[in-house]
Amino acid sequence: MSGASVSGPVVVTGATGFLGEHLCAELLRRGVAVRALARTRSDYLADLGAEVVRGDVRSAADLDRVLPGAVAVFHLAGMVSREPDDATRMMRLHVDGTRAVCEAMARHGVKRMILASTSGTIAVSEDEAILDEREGPQESIAAKWPYYASKIYQERLAFDLGKRLGLDVISLNPSLLLGPGDRRLSSTGDVLKFLRRQIPSIPKGGVNFVDARDAAIAFANALTAGTPGERYLLGGPNWTTEEFFGRLARVSKVRGPWLKLPGKLQTWGAAAMEEVYRWRGKAPPVDRISVAMAEHYWWFDSAKAERELGFTTRDPQLTLAETVKYLRQGLDS
Repeated sequence: MSGASVSGPVVVTGATGFLGEHLCAELLRRGVAVRALARTRSDYLADLGAEVVRGDVRSAADLDRVLPGAVAVFHLAGMVSREPDDATRMMRLHVDGTRAVCEAMARHGVKRMILASTSGTIAVSEDEAILDEREGPQESIAAKWPYYASKIYQERLAFDLGKRLGLDVISLNPSLLLGPGDRRLSSTGDVLKFLRRQIPSIPKGGVNFVDARDAAIAFANALTAGTPGERYLLGGPNWTTEEFFGRLARVSKVRGPWLKLPGKLQTWGAAAMEEVYRWRGKAPPVDRISVAMAEHYWWFDSAKAERELGFTTRDPQLTLAETVKYLRQGLDS
């Protein structure tokens, strides 16, 4: 698919998610007709002008209702969790769901898929390396964590099935999504923990984040840009976790954590806290998987997306400020 015009509607799976709502708004702003496949009702998307179709990506019947006449699929449906108990659910949704979508696209002659993956399949290291798409999946590190393992398998399946079924599959890999509009706290939950002073210490690692609105623009651009079979990393600044907390503290006027502990001690402390909270029947503010992830560096270069998708980012300090403002509105309501 080339050029700037779109001849028919597009389907967005996972349309009620953080990125999904921003993407639907961006597409509709451009005059693109949107069919939003969602498991729940969404007055918000309907008010924007999207056609909301209730259904599940794993259901062939639901996909057969939403795909006829579509020119492309933005496949965003997914689940974000750090809970080991959710591993099977994530694998079924990300892998089985993607297989069902690809097969339904082939049935209905829909050729283009823009897949929402994550930078964590490619850009994670134990040192301060700044990676890019040439690295390929970092299975030796990322596959230790259920969410990233499921996304690695999802990417691989989408590319393989795409070749076999004649689909043009492009994977967009955003980093941590921040900004306003995360109704489910699927991505901004750690910022909320910071505001509640629930983060006890500073891990040694590094973070990268991107405004969900900037990521949505890149996804919309990928409808007519980008190369099938390629991945595109979408991210903003590469900051140490200490710098991230420091900037967040200045924006929010909340004093961040100051304690620094060796990695093994951080993990042990998180594991102990997790056991105590779960014994009391409560969700722990910090868990061992989150701490282990935070001890790594999630740094990368988005030059490829800038060149081929027209990807740009706003001032990261503004994104932090608007994330904090949005979360505080939720706390006050």
